[in-house]
Amino acid sequence: MSETITIGVDHGYAAMKTAHFSFSTGLVEYAHEPYTRMDVLELDGKYYVAGTGRQPLQKDKTATEDYYLLTLAAIAKELDYRQAGPVATVHLAAGLPLTSFGRDKKKFREYLFRDGKPVTFRYEWTTYTVTIERVSLFPQGYSAVLTQQDLLDEPSVIVADIGGWTVDLMRLDGRIPNAAACRSLELGMIRCLDETAEQVRRSLGLSLTAAQIESVLRGDVSGVDSRAKEIIRREAGAYTRRLLSAIAESGLDARAMPAIFLGGGAALMQRHVSAIDGLCRALILDDVCLNAKGYERLVEQISARVSDG
Repeated sequence: MSETITIGVDHGYAAMKTAHFSFSTGLVEYAHEPYTRMDVLELDGKYYVAGTGRQPLQKDKTATEDYYLLTLAAIAKELDYRQAGPVATVHLAAGLPLTSFGRDKKKFREYLFRDGKPVTFRYEWTTYTVTIERVSLFPQGYSAVLTQQDLLDEPSVIVADIGGWTVDLMRLDGRIPNAAACRSLELGMIRCLDETAEQVRRSLGLSLTAAQIESVLRGDVSGVDSRAKEIIRREAGAYTRRLLSAIAESGLDARAMPAIFLGGGAALMQRHVSAIDGLCRALILDDVCLNAKGYERLVEQISARVSDG
């Protein structure tokens, strides 16, 4: 019997993340073999190109097969990266926002587990047979900060996971999440990108793509109009101030206690939070794969405790 491989997957609204990959949630179905071999998933005679653009917002990720198909693509990428072979037994580690964890846990686990039956599919023309032996679910954000010992030793710490659609907030008291202080704000990076694109259209009549805007926000050299770049940076600053204000309105004072920012929008905070914002102490974790890595780490820790008896 093959060794079980633990694979962490972070199911974002804008991007799927594993320990080693991040790709867009866009999924395009083809009735026949598509034009490319890259990112092509074939299942039950249908073809899908994963990672093309961003799919429409799905607040209930179990409503369609899209996130299951994206999960298969994520597993295939990790198996290939780890040279684990195309036939594998997988312990899938994933997450949910703490605010909806209890409500959605059972449904999301069943959605991913599929009764533990083997599934055979092709990804980039390699045939995989994967058995999801177990699904473990953890709170998003919390698992990603467990390695930050210095801040976790503080009496109270704010954790802000800035995702595609939501910003998930929690307060840790003595390292334990305070359920009464958890919030989920619909103020993620998609809002920032859409509002920035609208401002550029209104001011300059230019229709920039999300990829162009993101490249400017990252500081990459690009051929984007210099006037558009100025608007993008201005809007990013405005978004950052609006986000800090929303955090304060949620009852979490980042001027009074340390704050850990992570997720896809963390790098934006790093560029636009300044001394005038008066934050107590901010730690920016800009590794977008941090949640997926955290899920895997938690599975290892739990397994170690069980082995130790």
